[in-house]
Amino acid sequence: MKQIKTKKDVIAIVKAKKIKNIQLWFTDILGVLKCCSITNEELTDVLNHGKGFDGSSVTGFAEAEESDIIAQPDVATFQILPWEGDKFPVGRMFCDILNTDGTPYAGDPRYALKRNIQRVKKMGLTFCVGAEMEYFYFKRNTKPEVLDEGRYFDVIPNDLANKLRKETIDMLRKVDIQIETSHHEVAPSQHEIDPRYDEALAMADKVMTFKLVIKEVAENHGVYATFMPKPIFGENGSGMHTHQSFFKGKTNVFFDKKDKNHLSKIAKWFIAGQLKHAREICAVTAQWVNSYKRLVPGYEAPVYISWAQKNRTALIRIPLYRPGNVSATRAELRCPDPACNPYLAFSVMLAAGLEGIEKKYPLPAAIEANIYKMEMQEREARGLKALPVNLFEAIKETEKSKLVKKALGEHIHSRFLYNKNKEWEEDRMQVTSHEIKKYLPIL
Repeated sequence: MKQIKTKKDVIAIVKAKKIKNIQLWFTDILGVLKCCSITNEELTDVLNHGKGFDGSSVTGFAEAEESDIIAQPDVATFQILPWEGDKFPVGRMFCDILNTDGTPYAGDPRYALKRNIQRVKKMGLTFCVGAEMEYFYFKRNTKPEVLDEGRYFDVIPNDLANKLRKETIDMLRKVDIQIETSHHEVAPSQHEIDPRYDEALAMADKVMTFKLVIKEVAENHGVYATFMPKPIFGENGSGMHTHQSFFKGKTNVFFDKKDKNHLSKIAKWFIAGQLKHAREICAVTAQWVNSYKRLVPGYEAPVYISWAQKNRTALIRIPLYRPGNVSATRAELRCPDPACNPYLAFSVMLAAGLEGIEKKYPLPAAIEANIYKMEMQEREARGLKALPVNLFEAIKETEKSKLVKKALGEHIHSRFLYNKNKEWEEDRMQVTSHEIKKYLPIL
C-alpha cells in the first residue's frame, strides 16, 4: 500500500476502496488489544477530533470519576485488514490515547514507549527492535491437543500448521509487515515467525497486529493459536527473543570493528544496563504467572543473568558477527515472552539500556559455558544471579524499582502492579489438577 502520511490520504483510500468500517485499535495496560469501530461517515470528524470513550471500563486506564478519554487515530498506521475479505473491506488504525484537552493520557502504553523513545532521539539515534514470535497451534478442545509431533525445523508432509504459517505470512505481507523467516519450533505444534527489525514503536504495533493475524488465520481453519508462554508441561515454552540495536542514520552504533566481540562502548554499556536491571524489569517482560513456568532450567529459556555469544542459556546473547553484515550487530534479550505488552516491555528494556549508557556501567565477563550444567558453587563463584522464580518475586522487584517507575510513569506503574498482585493472589489460591493427582491419594 502507498505510504500514508496525512488525514487526506486515509480519507482518499477509504473512498477509493469503498470502505464502510474502520477499526480503532489500542491496548490496555496488560497488552490486551481493544477496538472501537466507526463508519466512513464518521471518519473525518474522528480524524480531526478523536473518538471519546469511557476509560474506566478499560483495565488499568481511568477511574470512574475521570473516565472520559479520547482515542486519536495515528494515520500512518492505516491498513486494510485482509482477513475481512474484499466484499466488505475493513480499515484499521492504531490510536494514541489523549485527555479531553488533547494532552497525552498517562495510562496509554503506546505513549509510555513514545516517551522513552524520545530520550534516544535526543541522542540523535533510533532504537530498532526485532521480535521473534513463538506460539502454539492446538485443536479446539478443552485441553491443549497438538496438531503435530514436529520438532525444530522439521518439514512435515501435508502439515496443516505449515499451511497456516504460509497463509499467515501472506496476510502479514498484505499489511506491510516484512517477514525474515518462519519455521517449526522445538516443541510439538510450536512455530515461529520473525518480522524484519524496525523502529521500536512500529515493531510494538507489528507485534499486536502479528498476534491477531495468527489467531484469525487459525480460527478460520478451526484451530486455536496461543501465545501462552508455557502451555505444555515438559516441553519448551514460547519466548519473544528481542533483538535490539541503535542506529545513527544507516550506521549501526552497536558495531565496533576493532573490538574482539565487535561491540561498541555504547553497546556494552547498554547490555550492562539490562543485566543490572534485569530482575526489576522482569515483571513487565514476563508479566504472567505462567511466564515463570517457562523461565526454568533445561528448556532453552534464560534463568541466570549473564551474556554470551554462542551460549543460549545466557539472558542476553550477541549473535556472532558475519563480515559485511554490520547492520545485524545486536543484543538479543531472551526473557520476554509473546504474551507481554510490547509497548511496556520495549519501554523498560530501553530504559534499562539507557541507564547503562548514561552511567557507563562496566560489562561483566561473558559466560560461554552451559550455565544449567554448572554446580551451584561455580555459579556463586562467578557471581551469577537468577531471574525471579515466580510472578510474586518479580512484582516485588518492580515495586521498588525507580527505573521502571520512571519508564512507565506513576499511573501505569501503580495500576500495572495492582493488576499483577491481583493475578498472583488469585492464582496462589487455586488447587491444581497436579496437586490433586499428587497429594490426594497420600495425604
